[in-house]
Amino acid sequence: MPIEQTAAAQESSRPATGYRLLLPSQWAQVPLRLGTEEAVDHILEDMFSRIPEYAPTDKIEPYRREIAKRFRSSVAQAQQRNGLDLYVPVKPVGDQEFNLGASILVTETTLPERQRGATYADPTDLAIQLLSRDSPNADLSSGEVDGAVAVRREFVAKADPSHGVEVASRRVEYIASVPGDSARWFVAAFSTVGGGDPRDELAEVLVEWFDAVMATFRWRFE
Repeated sequence: MPIEQTAAAQESSRPATGYRLLLPSQWAQVPLRLGTEEAVDHILEDMFSRIPEYAPTDKIEPYRREIAKRFRSSVAQAQQRNGLDLYVPVKPVGDQEFNLGASILVTETTLPERQRGATYADPTDLAIQLLSRDSPNADLSSGEVDGAVAVRREFVAKADPSHGVEVASRRVEYIASVPGDSARWFVAAFSTVGGGDPRDELAEVLVEWFDAVMATFRWRFE
């Protein structure tokens, strides 16, 4: 069996055209460019199918409408952020009777290769400079994602009721230079409210889980 090349080995020949990410079966993918409505309908149908048949209709129908409204709003916001894919937990995990308050948004952005009056040894230096400016209190570190240079940013985002964000959340972002096209950057942004406190034990466990998920990340070349 041939050994799969890393992104760094293929970067000189052709640009990456996609990615692969391994997630548990409890998580669902919502493509944000094509097939969005079909995916949303399927997820809502699956969620509502687990409501007990004996549940009173006068209580269930308002619940269904509110859940659908919130979910569709989240998807619309992700699309407005130029998202590629949104991943959400749609089934209980283990013995838990609730879905985790978490999500993963995958986007693509373009960072300037050089700022006026400043030069950088590599793309990671530029990313760190820009991210430090945007989030001065964030925890930043550099490394690789499947052989491509990357920056990991972790911070706590405050609640912002004016934009529909009612509670603070823990954020972890992986920003990686797309192989074969240094102007394009891939961003995988994880967000969780933990158990109600973005710094609590559940939030810590979920951050570690997301780091493990990103270790499964692979570029696609087609």
